[in-house]
Amino acid sequence: MLHTLMHSPWQSDVTGRISLLGADDDVLLLQDGVLAALKGNPFAEMLLASPATIYVLEDDLQARGLAEQISPNMHKVGYNGFVELTIRHPQQLAW
Repeated sequence: MLHTLMHSPWQSDVTGRISLLGADDDVLLLQDGVLAALKGNPFAEMLLASPATIYVLEDDLQARGLAEQISPNMHKVGYNGFVELTIRHPQQLAW
């Protein structure tokens, strides 16, 4: 399943949603959800400790001036990568 986080992690139940993640799941951080990818952020550490693979939409990082401040273990993707994730996962859950 593809999980998308579009809101600031401080405005959503990220901790509760992380417990739903499995090894076959991917998480895409976009819009204000990219704030969860910042280095040293407790949400980034929780996401990276989950069994899912974590992706961050690069255009949203650039728009917020955060491209150089994210955890190196996050996978940056463009819009083509976003489309590939949605094709790979017919089931999706927005956070």
